[in-house]
Amino acid sequence: MSKPKILIQLDTDLHPSTFDAVVAVDSGANHIFRHGGIDESNVEGLIHGAIFTRGVEDLKSTAIFLGGSNVDLSEAVLKKVTDTFFGPMRVSVMSDPNGANTTAAAAVLLAEKHIAWNEIKRVVVLGGTGPVGRKIAQIIGSNTAGTVSIGLVSRDLSKAKKIAEQLAFDCGCNPFEPIQATNPAENAEVISGADIVFAAGAAGVELIGEGWETRSRLKIAIDLNAVPPLGIKGIDVMDRGKIRGETICFGAIGVGGLKMKIHKRCLESLFESNDAVLKVNEIFRIGRELQQSS
Repeated sequence: MSKPKILIQLDTDLHPSTFDAVVAVDSGANHIFRHGGIDESNVEGLIHGAIFTRGVEDLKSTAIFLGGSNVDLSEAVLKKVTDTFFGPMRVSVMSDPNGANTTAAAAVLLAEKHIAWNEIKRVVVLGGTGPVGRKIAQIIGSNTAGTVSIGLVSRDLSKAKKIAEQLAFDCGCNPFEPIQATNPAENAEVISGADIVFAAGAAGVELIGEGWETRSRLKIAIDLNAVPPLGIKGIDVMDRGKIRGETICFGAIGVGGLKMKIHKRCLESLFESNDAVLKVNEIFRIGRELQQSS
C-alpha cells in the first residue's frame, strides 16, 4: 500500500507562501509540512527528516518544494539540499522561488507557440535582473544555444552586468547584453529593434508608455505585471494572443493559466520518483510536454 504524499514546503521568507501551499493541495499532496525562514544553515536537519523516516521504496511519496522571494538564497538552499542527499537516500525537489521558474517557462512557451526561434534575432527583457526576467533570459539562452541576442534591461547597469555574467556561465553561451534604462522613454528606445519584449518589472511600474505599437517592429509583447499601472500600456491583463497593431500580445493573467498548469504538473511529477530535481530548464521541459500533448 502506497504511503500518503507528503510535500515539505521550504520557504526562505519568514512566512511560507500560502499560494504555494494551496497549489500543492490542488495538485494532490495529502499533507504539507511548511517551514519558513530557511537558509543553508538550518535546512540540513529538515532534509534528514525527509530521507530517513521512510524506506527507500517509499521515498517517492515524500517531496520538497523550495520557494521564497529571494532567488539567490533559494538557489543556495537548493544546492545545500541536493548536497545533503546521498546514494538512494533522496527525495524529489522542485525549486520555484517567487514563482519565477513556472512563470518564465509559461511566458517563453507562449511566445514560441507563435514564432520559430531561428526567425528571431533580438529579444529584450525589461526587468531582466528580477526573479522572472533573469529566468526568461536563461530559458531562451539555454534553448537557442546563444543564437538569439538577449537584452537584459535594468535601472542598475552593474547589476545587469553581474546577472549577464552568471547567465553566460549557466547557459554555456553569451548572447546576453546588459542595458541600463531608467524610464519608459528609454525602455521604448531599447525595444525599437527587438522582435520580442518581455516586461518582467516590479508590480505597478509602467515600463513602456503608449504608442509602442507604431514605433517598434515587435512580433510579440508579453507583460507579466498584473498590478495597475501595467508594465506595457495598452496591453490588457487578460490578453492571450490578442493582436494589437501587428503585435501578438499577452497579459499577466493570459500567461497565468499556463503557469498554473505547469506548476501543478511539476508538483504531480515529484511523486513519480525520488530523484527528480526540477529547476528552471526542467520545469520548461515539462511545460513544453504539456503544450505538445494539449
